[in-house]
Amino acid sequence: MKLASYGRREWLGSAFIALFLLLISLWMGVGISIHAGLALATLTILGWLALAAFFRDPERKPPADLDVILSPADGVVRDIELVRGTPLNEFFGGKSILRIGIFLSVFDVHLNRAPCCFKVAQKDYREGAFHDARNPLASQVNEAMTLSGFAEFDGRSFPLAIRQISGAIARRIVCTAEPGDLLERAQRYGMIKFGSRTELYLPAGHDISLSVKVGDRVAAGVTVMARLVPLDESSTLTDEIQKIKDAQPPADD
Repeated sequence: MKLASYGRREWLGSAFIALFLLLISLWMGVGISIHAGLALATLTILGWLALAAFFRDPERKPPADLDVILSPADGVVRDIELVRGTPLNEFFGGKSILRIGIFLSVFDVHLNRAPCCFKVAQKDYREGAFHDARNPLASQVNEAMTLSGFAEFDGRSFPLAIRQISGAIARRIVCTAEPGDLLERAQRYGMIKFGSRTELYLPAGHDISLSVKVGDRVAAGVTVMARLVPLDESSTLTDEIQKIKDAQPPADD
């Protein structure tokens, strides 16, 4: 199992602690009780494996279709909304923005990946609270890191943003991308440690068609979130989002 370099401090540090506990379990098994020693050794190994699994870094092969926008995180699509009046609106030219929110549980892979070929223009950190990532307030007031830039496709470019949001358990955001960087599709650029939320912001235009709905499970660098194809002339993006919402049960509180 490959482990993420972003979590080296945690999984390597815990490995030394686990080694120390294993030595204690050996001493207990020899000098006190073999059953007590085996119990401590078993709990130590299982505990370290559980922690290490959180930092797992599986290889991902993006789809062959290049005219798609991929998921920036593993998890479940929690909400799909048209938003205005946010600090990102200026970067998006004052137009409406499509926000796709993804909730990551402690059991998900927590690495973040670029959803497409992405030129980073801005990197903004926001200090904030640590509400549960499923709470609607999390998007507005929790600690967050936002990358704003431009999606680069063959002959096409448009604004795009990715936001990493801390949760009640997640208290550290890692983001190695910097303004001026050109991220390749599905490239790793950071992670949020121990449960969190990731948001993908796209321009609300007729040239982007959604490929996911609320409740869908997505995988970073693999799942197609949207496609760059014209929508039917009789349909608007607002209509498409409403149809998706109407077809799905409301998300759990």
